[in-house]
Order: sequence, then C-alpha cells, then structure tokens
Amino acid sequence: MGAEVRGFAPGERVVMATSVSCGECFYCRKGWTNLCANLKPMGFAFPGGMAEYLIVPELAVRRGHVVKVDVDGHVPDRTGGGGLASEHAALAEPVSCAVNCAELCGIGEGDTVVVVGAGPMGLMNLFVARELGARKLILAQRAGKRLEQARAFDCGRLVNTGEEDLRSIVLAETGGLGADCVIVAAPSAAAQAEALGLVRKRGTLCLFASLPVGSNLLSLDSRAIHYGEIRVVGASDSTARHVEKALALLGKPGFPRDKLVSHQLGLEDIARAFEMMLARDCQRVVLRP
Repeated sequence: MGAEVRGFAPGERVVMATSVSCGECFYCRKGWTNLCANLKPMGFAFPGGMAEYLIVPELAVRRGHVVKVDVDGHVPDRTGGGGLASEHAALAEPVSCAVNCAELCGIGEGDTVVVVGAGPMGLMNLFVARELGARKLILAQRAGKRLEQARAFDCGRLVNTGEEDLRSIVLAETGGLGADCVIVAAPSAAAQAEALGLVRKRGTLCLFASLPVGSNLLSLDSRAIHYGEIRVVGASDSTARHVEKALALLGKPGFPRDKLVSHQLGLEDIARAFEMMLARDCQRVVLRP
C-alpha cells in the first residue's frame, strides 16, 4: 500500500470503478464521473487486469474509485472467511453497469421490465431489475446457445424471438399497455428500433448495448416517441457508487452469482477463456492468477 494512502489496510479485498475520472471537468463536477471528459479506463490509460498483480493508480485512489468488498451485509463465502466470495466480487463492475441502467430507467416496485438479449449483461440487467422491485420480467432471445443457457436461470417469461412474437407477448402480459421499461442488451440496430414498440406511454427504452462503428444508426418512429411521451436513454459504464450498490446486490441470497460465474480458470488458461467467450460457451469466466 502506498505511503500516502488512507482508509485502506494491507490484506483488505477491493474492487474498482474501472473508468478513472479526472474530478475537474463539467461532468465530474455534476457527479457523472462515468461520463468524464478526460476518462482514463483501466486497461487503456493504465495497465489493466488479467495479471498476477495490478497497481491501482494514484488518481483512482484519490478519486474514490477503489471500493472495499468486505462490508456488513454480505453473505459468507464458501471458505467461511466472511464477506462476498472473491469470484463473485469480480462481477461488481459489470453488475454496476446494470445498476446505472436501472437508475437511469427509474425501475421500481411493481414494474414490468423487458430485457432483449440473454447474454451475461442481459441477465445481469434482468436480475438487478428484479432486486429493485420489478414484478414482471420478460427476457427475449433468439434461438441458440444464449437462449438455452438462460433456461438455467429463474428469469421470468423467456421468449424465443425466432418462434414467438415478442410484441404480442408483451402486450398480453401488460393488458395491452406495454412494458414500463425495455432494456436492449443486444448489439443489434434492428432490436433497438423494434423495442420502441414494446414500451408503454411514458415508459422508458434503454439502449444499453453499444452498436458497432459503421452499423450504429437507427430508424425510430418519432411519432410514437412524441405522442407516447416515451423516454429513450443510453446507459454507459458506472461510478463508484454504482459499484458499492452492485456489491450489496451480489450479496443478496436471490442473486444468481454462482451461475453467472460459470467458469473459473487459472491465468495460464486465459486464451481458453477468450475462446469460450467468443464461442458463447460460458457466462462470465473468472481468472485466478
């Protein structure tokens, strides 16, 4: 631990809000540190993870991007050491992005939430919404490995979009109104455009997944947005506050952290981990250096 570091002790487990903010720009002064004009992400501006050791930069410590794992309220890990198991704490960063999304969408008690895309991030968005009080959950995914993997989770109404009409199902499940919130966690322009038809009046459509450069333009029905007073929002990254909230959610008994961490491999198997991810043969792979 650096000589000038305060508030931490050797041996404590920590995670990070990994996009390090400057603290001085317009967005940082607003508290929107994930939108910092001078953002310095770990792995890009600073050496990142997937290594035996990582030096957390001074700027990240000073800006509050380091978050302790072992705080009151977390479930015991399987070793009996207390706190959240390290392989589950490793999910804090992606789950924090889903927390940011849920806050931007205003998800709350009794809501109907539709998530399009059943990859790891889609599932995390779904379960964060559930923990925040969403009453009815609908998860949509075309046929393939992701759809089959989603069947292992308690994810509400699972829709195979290759065989079922998602819009008809959403309208039937909501008495013809549409969902309170629709989160598109699939990097598909068509899915993002079509999702507008799933939202009720004054509902929220969140474009969570980023589209590839060159395929990032959408065609949206502006009349539906106008007359329905529909909110269309983006959700990108997270702040340290979101990471803290993610740790608390991961510690709840009903959060499926064991299933989301589908594999744990040694650092020497990193190439295999990437191959599994590309083949969609896993959820999240945790590397143990």
